[in-house]
Amino acid sequence: MPPDAKILIVDDHEDTLYALESALAPLGYRITRATSGDEALKQVLRGQVGLLLLDVRMPGVSGLDVVRYMRRLEQTRNIPVVLVTGFGPNSELATTAFRLGVADLVMKPIDPWTLRTKIRYLYDYHRRCQALEQEVRDLRARVKEENDAGHLPARAHSDTARVPLARSRPHEHEREQDRTA
Repeated sequence: MPPDAKILIVDDHEDTLYALESALAPLGYRITRATSGDEALKQVLRGQVGLLLLDVRMPGVSGLDVVRYMRRLEQTRNIPVVLVTGFGPNSELATTAFRLGVADLVMKPIDPWTLRTKIRYLYDYHRRCQALEQEVRDLRARVKEENDAGHLPARAHSDTARVPLARSRPHEHEREQDRTA
């Protein structure tokens, strides 16, 4: 995820987009919007989206359809999605959404404070996970370069795991034995 990744708000009603955008504005994140599932998918595939706030029911491509498509692609599989619905609690919808890996399902009317808290947590958590994954990739590449250059033995990483660490302080029972001797 690029450091300037946006939060994408998707709803087919302009007034809802405005309300959600206003609720999230105090977070200071870059926010963009889409009015259809097709438009949302295009933006997600461009690679600049770090979180999706997505209406469930829209004409054409629904929110669930967007999530289904995203979960099939490696590049979009792990983007957090929060679904928004105005049709009240629905256990079938919740089951389907969570099976698809949706991070949360929010009911309208939405409390702005609660929404900001959820979005901030999910967005920041996703950014940290992406940064850690990048760091692991970088370290693996560095180890491979060192191995290829002959600076490390081929099995250095597995051999060092077996070397016991020297104890800097004796255990309690050893100190007791020293006192009695």
